Amino acid sequence: MSGPLSGIRVIDVTTVLLGPYGTQMLGDMGADIIKVEGPPTGDIARNMGNSRNVNMSGVFLNANRNKRSLALDLKQEQAKEVLRRLIPTADVFVHNMRPKAMAALGFDYEAVSALKSDIVYVGAYGFGQAGPYAAKPAYDDAIQASSGLASLFKRQQGAAQYVPAAMADKIVGLTLSQAVAFALLHKERTGEGQFVEVPMLETMVSYNLVEHINGGAFDPQIGEMGYQRVVTPSRRPFPTKDGFVCILPYSDRHWLKFFTAVGRPELMDDPRFCSYLARVHTIDDLYGFIAEVTPGKTTDEWLELCGEAEIPCMPIIDIEDLMADEHLKAVGMFEKHTHPTEGETILVRPPVTYSKSPGGIRRHAPRFGENGPEMLRELGYDDATIDALLADGAVLSDPEAP
Repeated sequence: MSGPLSGIRVIDVTTVLLGPYGTQMLGDMGADIIKVEGPPTGDIARNMGNSRNVNMSGVFLNANRNKRSLALDLKQEQAKEVLRRLIPTADVFVHNMRPKAMAALGFDYEAVSALKSDIVYVGAYGFGQAGPYAAKPAYDDAIQASSGLASLFKRQQGAAQYVPAAMADKIVGLTLSQAVAFALLHKERTGEGQFVEVPMLETMVSYNLVEHINGGAFDPQIGEMGYQRVVTPSRRPFPTKDGFVCILPYSDRHWLKFFTAVGRPELMDDPRFCSYLARVHTIDDLYGFIAEVTPGKTTDEWLELCGEAEIPCMPIIDIEDLMADEHLKAVGMFEKHTHPTEGETILVRPPVTYSKSPGGIRRHAPRFGENGPEMLRELGYDDATIDALLADGAVLSDPEAP
């Protein structure tokens, strides 16, 4: 397999989820990802959740495939020299440290671009450096809080809360991969590298306000911000005789078919429901009506009825049941791989398919420092020097690595 980014090398100095997820997508699409990790055990995500062996959690396995691990103690000058020798071989340099910390190590944009003038240098961190929050630390929960995302639950459930997923990390990771691709396109057209900033707060504010800007899009503001259909307390899975279901009539045609199917076709003539504009302002009445009628049928009966009417309808699937879902099995969403130290694993394949340049899972997630000696040889170090770097702790390697 050779994905669309085959031939691109990325130096990945990121940890946890934001950066690793973004660079994983680049690796899935064919890029050579060099994951630079530090002592004592590398990326904290190595121990995030369940694992068979220490430093190799399920989260790490899924977010760090298609990467090679080079473990460097960047407090040592010898390790810095290894990274300096690596930089000219790369197309992209990505980090998610606060900029002052990266500058203190000697690898800010000015230093890195001096080694490779056309490098695409990406900094992904909490806040844009032009604002007063620039130096603040940030993780997913802090960004859900400060971007307005957590507050939306107050309108729906009466109290602010976090989405039960690392939403900010993953959205910003997606944005990071997109930003790298755009910058590489610019580089291909012009020969120019550049500095790219991917701040979490700004990214999530942009994401949240796609629909929730609402009346705030006007000056002066007309009406409140927030998309009513999404934040209404009535927007929730509907109860059936034996479970819950999502039913989402949306267009006039959908609602006419739904009202007809439940024996109330006259509701389509009700001023509250007769048009999309009317329904925008009476969404609680609409969803309240659905909630009244759904307990009369089983989930399967609703799926059949809505399927015949071409109304969007899906059962509420428990996350534990995803791997058994017939559609996901048919499209091969979950791939079995044999990891050299972790045994049999199941990984989620890249969701996007390409007819001409498919990506895929080519490499297992590496043990800490697994590829250090290999990388050093590629950079021209001889065996004696490699042994010395390992002995001095400038370069580190997991003794369990194959």
